[in-house]
Amino acid sequence: MDRQQPIFGPFRFDETNECLWRGSQAIPLRPKAFAVLKYRISHKGVLVTKQQLLNDVWPRTYVSEAVLKDCIRQLRHALNDDAKTPQFIETSHRRGYRFIALLTETKPTPGPTENVAAPPVIHYTESPTKLLGRDVALAQLRQWFETALTGNSQTVFVTGEAGIGKTTLVEAFLEQLGPGIYILRGQCLEQYGSSEAYLPILDALSRLEDDKDSQIIEALRNCAPTWILQIPHLTTASEREGMQDKISGVTRERMLREIAEALELITTTTPVVLFLEDLHWSDYSTLDLVSYLARRRRRANLLVIGTYRPVEVIVSEHPLRGVKQELQLHKLCNELPLEYLTLESVCEFLEITFPKHQLSTAFAAIIHKRTEGNPLFIVNLIEFLVQEKIIVERDNCWELAVDLSEVELGVPENIREMVDKHIERLEPIEQRILEGASIVGMDCSAVAISAGLAEDVVRVEEICDGLARKHHFLWPAYVAELPDGTITPRYRFIHSLYVDVLYKRVAATRRRLIHGRIGDRGESIYGNRIGEIAAELAVHFEQSQDFVRAVKYLLMAAENAMRRSADHEACALSKRGLELLKVLPQSAEYEVEERNLRSIISLTSSVN
Repeated sequence: MDRQQPIFGPFRFDETNECLWRGSQAIPLRPKAFAVLKYRISHKGVLVTKQQLLNDVWPRTYVSEAVLKDCIRQLRHALNDDAKTPQFIETSHRRGYRFIALLTETKPTPGPTENVAAPPVIHYTESPTKLLGRDVALAQLRQWFETALTGNSQTVFVTGEAGIGKTTLVEAFLEQLGPGIYILRGQCLEQYGSSEAYLPILDALSRLEDDKDSQIIEALRNCAPTWILQIPHLTTASEREGMQDKISGVTRERMLREIAEALELITTTTPVVLFLEDLHWSDYSTLDLVSYLARRRRRANLLVIGTYRPVEVIVSEHPLRGVKQELQLHKLCNELPLEYLTLESVCEFLEITFPKHQLSTAFAAIIHKRTEGNPLFIVNLIEFLVQEKIIVERDNCWELAVDLSEVELGVPENIREMVDKHIERLEPIEQRILEGASIVGMDCSAVAISAGLAEDVVRVEEICDGLARKHHFLWPAYVAELPDGTITPRYRFIHSLYVDVLYKRVAATRRRLIHGRIGDRGESIYGNRIGEIAAELAVHFEQSQDFVRAVKYLLMAAENAMRRSADHEACALSKRGLELLKVLPQSAEYEVEERNLRSIISLTSSVN
C-alpha cells in the first residue's frame, strides 16, 4: 500500500522513492542529507539535539559535528532556506535543530517516468478590449510575465491618475493570457478597505469555486489553514473543526509564510497572476504581503500586479509609497507609469468609434485639449456629444451638427460634471438603483441594493443587468451564494469615480436610511457568520448613526484583525470604536466594550 507523502511549502517528501519533489521537479539530495531530512520531518516541531541526529543517522559510526553541519547546509541549499530567517529548519544555538514548517500529507503522485503533465505553454490570444496608445505598456507586462514563467516571480506596480486606464490595461493583458493560468483578483475599497486586514486577498480567495479551483483550494488546505478557515464556503464544518489545532499561535509571519507557500505550490504546475486593484486604499497587512512576496526568493511562476494613484498615496501619506520605494531600491519590483493619451490616440479612438465619419483632426484636437488625454474623460465626452446631438449620423456617416467653434460651448468643465450629466439622462429608476448601489460600495450585490432601497430584488437585477450589458456604469455580474442560501448577482462599478459622484447625489438623510437598511439585511443574511462582514457592517451602521451597533462591529472587526496578527488595523478599528463610545450614554455594557477596545489598543500599541 502506498504511503502518505508529507508536504511542506512547495515540497513533497517521497520516502518510497527516496526523493524530494517540487511539483514535477526532483530536487537532488545525497543519501545522508535525505536521511537527516526524513528524521527531522518525523520529529516535526521538536528540538532534536545534534547527538540524537548523529546517533540515529550514523548508528555505530563515529562522525564529527562538521559532517552533520554539512548535511544541514545541503538541505538548506536544496530548500532555499535562510538560516537567519528559516522557513523549514531552525537552529537552536549549540543544541540542535527544529523542523518548523507546516506539515500536511497527501497521496503519492506520479514521478516523471509516469507521464506527469508539463506546465501549460502560454498562447497569447487577441484581446477583445482595444487599447489606444498602450502597445508599449502591454508588451512590457508580457515581458515581465515571461520572466515570471522562468520561476523568477515578479512584482509590478501600474501607476497613474484616476481615469487613465490602469485597470483597462491590466484586464486587456489578462484577456490575452487565455486558458492555463490562475488569475486571482482582489479589490481594495475606499469605504473600509484600509481597516480590514488582507481585504483584497480574502476578496480574491472568496471568489474561488470548488469545481474549477480545486487545485488552489487543495493548496490552501495543505499550506495555509489560517487562510482557508477565513473562507467558510471552501470548507465543511468537520474540516474546520479538524483544522483548529493547526492554527494555534497564529503570527503575522505565519500568515505571510502560509499564503506564500500555497501560491508557490500552485505555481509548480500552473502559473498564477495576483491582481490587486487600487492599492492606494489598501490595508497595511496587504502591503506586508506584497512586500513579502517580492522579497521571497523562492522559485515561483507568479506575477503580482498592483494598481494605484501616486497623487492619492502622497496626499494621504499612505505607507504604499515607502513600500514601493524600498522594493525599488533593492530591485525587487517594477513600476509601469501610464501617461495621458496623445492626439494620435484620440484620432484612432474616433476611427474605431465611428468607422465612417467626417470628423476632422481639428475636432480631435479640441477633444484632446478639453480632456488632456484622460481616457475615461474622452469616452464620457464623446458619449455626451452624441447624446447632445452635437455628433450625429447622416446617411451612414458621422459628422458634426454644429460649427467647430461651437463644440466647446456647453461642454462640462471636468469629468465629474460629465458623469453627473450622464446620470441625469438615465431613467429615474436607473438613477435610483445606481445611487443605492453606490451606498453599498464599489462591489455591490442585487440583494444589498434592494434592501437599501426597499425595492423588489428582481426589478433591481433587471435594471443592473441592463446597465451592465451596455457597460453603463457597471461591469457584468458574477453570481454569489450568501450564507443563508440566497443566490445573487454581484456587480462592480466600472470606476470608483462613478461611485463617488452617485454617492454625493444622495441627500444625507436618505443616505443614513439606506445604510441602516443594508446593515440590517447583512445581519439577517450572515447570522452566526456575521464576523465575516464585521468591518463592512461597522461602516454602514456608523453612517446610519446607529452608533451602538457600529461599536459592536468595530470591536468584532478589531478582534478579527487580532486573530490575523494585523496589529495596525486592530488598533485603528479600536480607536474608531472609542470615538463613537463618547457619544453614547454610560452603561455597564458600553464599559465592557470600552475595556475590550482599550485592551486591544494596549496590545497593539507598538504600531503607533
